[in-house]
Amino acid sequence: MKKAHEVDFKLYGDDMQIVEIQLDPGESVVAEAGAMMYMDDGIMMDTIFGDGSDDDSKKSFMDKMLGAGKRVLTGESLFMTMFTNRAYGKKSVAFAAPYPGKIIAKDLSEFGGNLICQRDSFLCAARGIQVEIAFQKNVGAGLFGGEGFIMQRLIGDGLAFMHAGGTIIEKELAPGEVLRLDTGCLVAMTTTIDYNVEFVGSVKSAFFGGEGLFLATLRGPGHVWLQSIPFSRLANRIVGAATKGSGSGKSKGEGSLLGNIGIGDLFGKD
Repeated sequence: MKKAHEVDFKLYGDDMQIVEIQLDPGESVVAEAGAMMYMDDGIMMDTIFGDGSDDDSKKSFMDKMLGAGKRVLTGESLFMTMFTNRAYGKKSVAFAAPYPGKIIAKDLSEFGGNLICQRDSFLCAARGIQVEIAFQKNVGAGLFGGEGFIMQRLIGDGLAFMHAGGTIIEKELAPGEVLRLDTGCLVAMTTTIDYNVEFVGSVKSAFFGGEGLFLATLRGPGHVWLQSIPFSRLANRIVGAATKGSGSGKSKGEGSLLGNIGIGDLFGKD
C-alpha cells in the first residue's frame, strides 16, 4: 500500500508550464513557498516545517527545526507549504514553473523510491514524499560540480514534480556507459548513477573554449534527466547583457541594421 497520497494531475503550456493537481477530499500536496498559481475554494493552505511526510509528522519540534536548517543548506526556504482539500468533492491547485522550461512528473516508485535532483529543481510533490539533502561523496564533484556538495534527495512511492530550463532530455545509461555534460545541465538522476567531475582535456580548451574547466561525468546504469538551459546560464546572459547596455546609458539598437548606432546618433543627438 502506498504511503504517499495518490493525486491526479494535468500539465498546461509548452515553454512556461503549470501543473494542475486534482485532490480528493483529505488529500494534500506540498510545494516550495511561492510556487502556487491558483487554487479552488475548499483548498486549505498551511505553512509547515519539513516536507509534510508521514515520517515528518512523527518528528519532534527540534528534529523539524534541524530538517528545516538542512533545507537552508540547499538554498531553499525554511518553510514549505501544504495544500489540503477540505471540501467534499475533488478540488484543484496549480503550481507554476519559475522560469521558461518544462515540468517533469515522475512516480518515485518506478525508480526504487529514490531520485537525486539538483537543489533548485523541486517544485511540488504528493504528501508523503520526503525531501532531504544528499551530500556528494566525491570531493571533486562537491567542489567543482556546480551544485556543491549538496543536492536534493526525493524519497517515497508517489508523484514528485521537478522543473528544468529549456528542453528536457531523458537518457538511460547502460552499465558502464559514460555521459559527459556541463555541470549545470544535470536535472536529476537515479541513485544507481555514479556522479563525478573531471578536468577538461587541456588548459587552452578550458580557458578559450567557453565550456569551463570541469565537466560532469555520469556512469551507468541508470536514468538521467538533462536541461538545455540551466537557470545560472540564463541569469548570467541577462546580467551580462544588462551590464553591457548600462555603460553608456543609451539603447543598443539590437535587432536593427544599425547595430549599436541609434537613430539619434546619426543626427548628433541622444
